Amino acid sequence: MIILKAYLTPFIHLLIALYFNKNYSKMKKLLVLIFRCCSRIYGFSQTGKVLESLKFESKKVGYPVEYSVYLPADYETSERSYPVLYLLHGYSDDETGWIQFGEANSIADKGIANGDFSSCIIVMPDGKVTWYVNSFDGKDPWEDMFIKEFIPFIEKQYRIRAQKEFRAIAGLSMGGYGALTLSIRNTEMFSSCVAMSSGTFTDEEIMANNDYDGYFKNIYGPKPEGKVSEHWKANSPLHLLDTVDKDKLKSIRFYIDCGDDDFLYKGNSALHVKMRDLGIPHEYRVRQGSHEWGYWRTGLYDGLKFISEKFHR
Repeated sequence: MIILKAYLTPFIHLLIALYFNKNYSKMKKLLVLIFRCCSRIYGFSQTGKVLESLKFESKKVGYPVEYSVYLPADYETSERSYPVLYLLHGYSDDETGWIQFGEANSIADKGIANGDFSSCIIVMPDGKVTWYVNSFDGKDPWEDMFIKEFIPFIEKQYRIRAQKEFRAIAGLSMGGYGALTLSIRNTEMFSSCVAMSSGTFTDEEIMANNDYDGYFKNIYGPKPEGKVSEHWKANSPLHLLDTVDKDKLKSIRFYIDCGDDDFLYKGNSALHVKMRDLGIPHEYRVRQGSHEWGYWRTGLYDGLKFISEKFHR
């Protein structure tokens, strides 16, 4: 307590001086700083705010797009703008999954308090089962909606630093695939991409998939005999690496993480090998685990640390 008193005394004197000079704006900022210092010393935790299942009315898709948002603890007490992470859910989940099962808000709170992460906004849209791409028949242009409507809307709605270096994308399973395809197809948009257990498949896996019609037909069209469709190629990370300018790919920091017991190991391994062969810098992690939330919760912490390296100046 004596140490704390000595530490805070200069701040208290400054507060008094600001009060008598009626400099209330600086007083507010100083009070926030003092609270943070006390939080560190006594272990108080600051928690961010979660807004769930909000709605964005899109003109490109025929349904309202639901989304959830995590706002860092200091959002309402500061005046600054923040970096942003677009965090994508897996197949059959929705915009609440990363909060309900992934504990993304608690993970972000902990990392920000520890100084491991930049204070940032996390946006979690509902991707339904679109695989985050435009459907082959044009009836559900999810990617166009996300890039051309949703991101501009979000970055006007909240205090966000709307430049590539302060914008990242991440996801798990279908969302990991979405993070890869959206960043590779829109290299000017994202500074970092974190793909956990991504639904990246080799052509051989797709052709041998007995559940193709249930999972992929509405997105990529009927499966041609003995080969993959052109729409599949246009949205496959493995094929996109051959068609996108390498210098543009190198402007994105990639982080690929897939468990050693995950059924998606083959496509993720192939992606790593191809990136190595093409000289595209990336981080590749294989940890003990399978396709489950325990793996993704720990992966998100490491992924946020990776993303924050770019957010820091």
